[in-house]
Amino acid sequence: MNQPLAYVHPQAKIARNVVIEPFTTIHNNVKIGSGTWIGSNVTIMEGARIGKNCRIFPGSVISAIPQDLKFDDEETTVEIGDNVTIRECVTINRGTKDRMKTVIGDDCLIMAYCHVAHDCLVGNNCIFSNNTTLAGHVTIGNNVVLAGMVAVHQFASVGNHAFVTGGSLVRKDVPPYVKSAREPLSYVGINSVGLRRRGYTTEKIREIQDIYRILFQRNYNNTQAIDIIEAEMEATPERDEIIQFIKDSHRGIMKGYYKAN
Repeated sequence: MNQPLAYVHPQAKIARNVVIEPFTTIHNNVKIGSGTWIGSNVTIMEGARIGKNCRIFPGSVISAIPQDLKFDDEETTVEIGDNVTIRECVTINRGTKDRMKTVIGDDCLIMAYCHVAHDCLVGNNCIFSNNTTLAGHVTIGNNVVLAGMVAVHQFASVGNHAFVTGGSLVRKDVPPYVKSAREPLSYVGINSVGLRRRGYTTEKIREIQDIYRILFQRNYNNTQAIDIIEAEMEATPERDEIIQFIKDSHRGIMKGYYKAN
């Protein structure tokens, strides 16, 4: 850690085996866990909490103040879990008084030039491809993949195991277990590849497909579809998760298959 060409504030709490490369700046009120590697020209600002065995590549800026005119210098944080890889020139802003923190879970990969705005909550095992942008107050579940150049509207939510194709604009909430694409963003099927990789059986994937056929392919509104799903489908954790996500959605969920004129 003794890197004479880096600046580390004397009150920053850095584990002994953290590696800090030249020309990096680490401010006060920062905590970094053991085994983490910080590349050159990284800036880690006040309020950063970084876990164990993370890798932060050159040019990244972690825990800068929010790009929000309502921010009033409140003491907020960025909390990054263990085994997270943050590639070149990623920016992650700390929270505001809304949530008081921005969170990245464990085992995430955030590729080059991504931006995670204030008050975002990101789950575990997520992948954000290059140039993906989260606006403020976004909630991302576990095992979510956002392909390159995805832009997520403020206050939107993306459910567990969802996949959003590259270049998409996420204006509405994306429910769990689905693939989404097109403009406007629409349901295009179940994320069956991702689910199989994570140990879901063929029978469980078919059960999830049946739920979304009722929701998106039978021309019911959401209230009608939920009533039918609850009446016809056996109660399972996946069924209940999908139903609860829809009920909790403030922005409304994305639409079903989109047919261009």
